[in-house]
Amino acid sequence: MRTWKGLAMVIWLSLLVARCKDENPGSPSDIAFPPTNVSYVRQVQPLFNQACNFVGCHDDGQGQGKLKLTSYYNTVFGLAGVVVPGKPESSTLVLRIQGSVGMRMPPDRNQLDDNQINGIRTWIAEGAKDN
Repeated sequence: MRTWKGLAMVIWLSLLVARCKDENPGSPSDIAFPPTNVSYVRQVQPLFNQACNFVGCHDDGQGQGKLKLTSYYNTVFGLAGVVVPGKPESSTLVLRIQGSVGMRMPPDRNQLDDNQINGIRTWIAEGAKDN
């Protein structure tokens, strides 16, 4: 009985890790950001949906980390300091996706490209609006 439980746990963990890995080179998302007037609805949340929100990462599941990137409210107000409207250089989100502080996000996946990182920075610099 214990062998089956152990085997089931190994399979479950393997699937969880595989879900957060991407075998294709390049960004885990095809979202492109404009140089200005970045939209949360058109660019930011779709990027998070493709690159960050899955089981074991930043979804709404129980037992996940505290940061949920599944809605505007969760992203901007869920944890203090993750997004500091008007101040991308003080926003943990930017520091983590560009690899300036802690483990670069997303881990074990292809990184966001420069356009996407700059797009998130621009969205925050423009006030991190729910637009």
